[in-house]
Amino acid sequence: MTLGRTLGVALVGLRGHVVEVEAHLAPSLPAFTLVGLPDASLAEARDRVRAAVASSRLTWPNRRITVNLSPASLPKSGPGFDLAIAVAVLAGAEVIPAGVADGVVHLGELGLDGRLRPVRGVLPAVAAAVAAGHPRIVVPAANVPEASLVPGARVRGAGSLAEVAASYGAEIDVVPVEPVPAEEPPVRSAAAGLDLVDVVGQHEARECLEVAAAGGHHLLMVGPPGTGKTMLAARLPGLLPDLDEAAAVEVTAVHSVAGTFDPGDGLVRRPPFEDPHHTATPASVVGGGSGTPRPGAASRAHRGVLFLDEAPEFSTAVLQTLRQPLEHGELVLHRAQGTARYPARFQLVLAANPCPCGRAVGKGLGCTCRSEQRRRYFGKLEGPLLDRVDLQVELHPARAGEPAGEPTSLVAARVAQARSAAAERLAGTPWTSGAQVPGTWLRERLGPGRALVADLDRAVDRGTLSLRGVDRVLRVAWTLADLSGRAAPDRSDVGRALLLRTRGQGA
Repeated sequence: MTLGRTLGVALVGLRGHVVEVEAHLAPSLPAFTLVGLPDASLAEARDRVRAAVASSRLTWPNRRITVNLSPASLPKSGPGFDLAIAVAVLAGAEVIPAGVADGVVHLGELGLDGRLRPVRGVLPAVAAAVAAGHPRIVVPAANVPEASLVPGARVRGAGSLAEVAASYGAEIDVVPVEPVPAEEPPVRSAAAGLDLVDVVGQHEARECLEVAAAGGHHLLMVGPPGTGKTMLAARLPGLLPDLDEAAAVEVTAVHSVAGTFDPGDGLVRRPPFEDPHHTATPASVVGGGSGTPRPGAASRAHRGVLFLDEAPEFSTAVLQTLRQPLEHGELVLHRAQGTARYPARFQLVLAANPCPCGRAVGKGLGCTCRSEQRRRYFGKLEGPLLDRVDLQVELHPARAGEPAGEPTSLVAARVAQARSAAAERLAGTPWTSGAQVPGTWLRERLGPGRALVADLDRAVDRGTLSLRGVDRVLRVAWTLADLSGRAAPDRSDVGRALLLRTRGQGA
């Protein structure tokens, strides 16, 4: 009766848990039992491991094998435990020396031919292992660039199970194999290299875009087709500053779990841009799937921009599920097998036509929509969701001969200066941008007088502004002051912020 041990990592959301993989071999009828709350894809590891060991010309023990993944109460999923299970079984069978793999973390999927296949989520898994005091990591060769991004990790890559066993002292002739390449990440929305100088006219919309970038505010653009709503939204990431080290690691971890990270590019340093199609399901936008839920577009847009073009065409379920991340910057996905948390602190940009036909411009003489069609079309964006959007702007068709505006470089410089002023003001607080600051904190710095918020009080009395809206107007006012180089907002900033919040209806 022998026992082999090694380590693996289970991911629940972005949080990694080091798992002890134990293989117990008993003299009895041959069998292979896997326990420790595995899901269906992990339970299939029994067949993959057996075939991989045989294909690697290693001796498979004809005994009763019980593999335990501890802690047993933690849900475990995916094929990333294949290599750890195989090493534990070989250690228990004394094919490799007992104890040589103790304390080493093994990550990787096994093919039936014994080759190691890359897996998702290597970055957060390796980070969790290093944080738990286990810096020695073995991963598939294709995952080495990603695993090496974690400081302090001693990463070793391998192309096959035979290569791993030989490194531990197994008596086997290793036949070189062609490493399995990593999957090509999906093509991301092209937002890099786009310049604001391409947008003709739309001065007010450009100003709103600058304010949104400076304070991290959410934005709604309403206008007929062809006015530049999509062009403006795609150029917002170019106005945002690079991610700092902590944010870059966090964003990279999300994309690693989602399978959209290219290790050749290093850490994700630029704010991401996600623009799902209006036919997207709630699971694809906020995350989901069978077993442990996967991150959706909202989490992949963390520290960046989530753009919903033709926003009223999205299902009500998609729009309403965005309320939680807009308020808390985090998505909590509850499933029968456990709860996964993914960060989702993004800037939401909504674009919509003024009506279903899109021709309700000016007096709306060209519009063919009935009044109930207009109300039904825009009804999805009203209420709690729209109340969380700080900036709202109407776009009109550009006139012939209108000049192009400033390039992205000039606007980004002003945005960086405003963000620097906000960071100096928020030093020592848990907030990093104006859009995150609670209204009570902002009002305390306005002084005891009510003169600055008199217009807001009247808007609340008229019902055009909610109490949550008052806080959001104050946040925008502070951002306007930062852009203007003032230490605090004045009444003009508050009035301008109110106009940007209500599209001129709350003044």
